[in-house]
Amino acid sequence: MAADKVDFKKTLDCYGAKRGKFEVVNVPDMQYLMIDGSGDPNTSTDYSQSIEALYPVAYKLKFASKKELGRDYVVPPLEALWWADDMASFTTGRDKSKWRWTLMLMTPDWVDQSMVDTAMEQAREKAANPKLDKIRLQTLSEGECIQTLHIGSFDDEGPVLDRMHNQFIPEQGLALSGKHHEIYFSDFRKVAPEKLRTILRQPVARLTT
Repeated sequence: MAADKVDFKKTLDCYGAKRGKFEVVNVPDMQYLMIDGSGDPNTSTDYSQSIEALYPVAYKLKFASKKELGRDYVVPPLEALWWADDMASFTTGRDKSKWRWTLMLMTPDWVDQSMVDTAMEQAREKAANPKLDKIRLQTLSEGECIQTLHIGSFDDEGPVLDRMHNQFIPEQGLALSGKHHEIYFSDFRKVAPEKLRTILRQPVARLTT
């Protein structure tokens, strides 16, 4: 008999955050399906095609895991790393045309590259998407991070990130280290902007004295 379905949003502390509170979390190494791109996510064809490439592979992996390994799980939420040459573009101005990103779907550590290769081949047989060949399986190591839950439009993140980056993190004797990370608990194609639920995460490093 197959084991109960695992929901990583409930079993991993790093998927928990509180609105209006910045918290220090230690994020374990996690592997993801990843795909890179750049440009404004609201207008970039690369962005929409990348999402459309990731999900079929993720679901084929889930079904293979359940059928072949007897290990079922809920496909985790979409995540993304964001960065730019000038990170201030995330807090002031919000010039999204200058942003670069890596879209990600977390994949359990018992899923290996051979399973991913098979899932990608199956996805290619179903639909042609030029981004399928850009998907990779990679481990992300973030370690100590600051995160909070943001409820509302993506365009309202600027003041929250400004407080995180320029007030809370320095006050804790920390510095930004690594790429801005977002976890999307809402489907932004279906949910009103004011109701979107997003974890905002920033890896940090301890300042030496």
